[in-house]
Amino acid sequence: MGTPDFIRELRVTAGRQLLFLPGVSAVVLDDADRVLLARRADTGRWSIIGGIAEPGEQPAVTAVREVYEETAVRCVPERVVVVQGMEPVEYPNGDRCQFMDISFRCRAVGGEARVNDEESLDVGWFARDALPPLEDFALLRIKQAAGDGPTWFSAADPWAVTG
Repeated sequence: MGTPDFIRELRVTAGRQLLFLPGVSAVVLDDADRVLLARRADTGRWSIIGGIAEPGEQPAVTAVREVYEETAVRCVPERVVVVQGMEPVEYPNGDRCQFMDISFRCRAVGGEARVNDEESLDVGWFARDALPPLEDFALLRIKQAAGDGPTWFSAADPWAVTG
């Protein structure tokens, strides 16, 4: 889908200024514990599935929607694995965004993995020991989804709060 309509509408008045947006990503595993990845059309790189929550949409619902829209796979969120504020990004058109990403471990429950929209060039299942080159963003989430540990987040510095 690319840029959601509500972001386009915001940009009419906000211009290119930094927007803080809710991002959601999903580490989708199948019954063989393979990871679902998509090769992104914008960068040509493999990554986990993700997108922007629509106004009023719950993060888990966003994860399910994005996975289906991009890959035609149906999934069920099992738990939150990472909560992370990301560094600001600037797009080629000058728009600036900063995402707060909530990442879910999801279990595939149906559908056949395929390119299902214009955001992906390819889609596939990968064993964790045979992943294509991935950015640290995806690797951290896959690592956290593989275990049963607590949700990863950057620890708060209690001395950083002033008041």
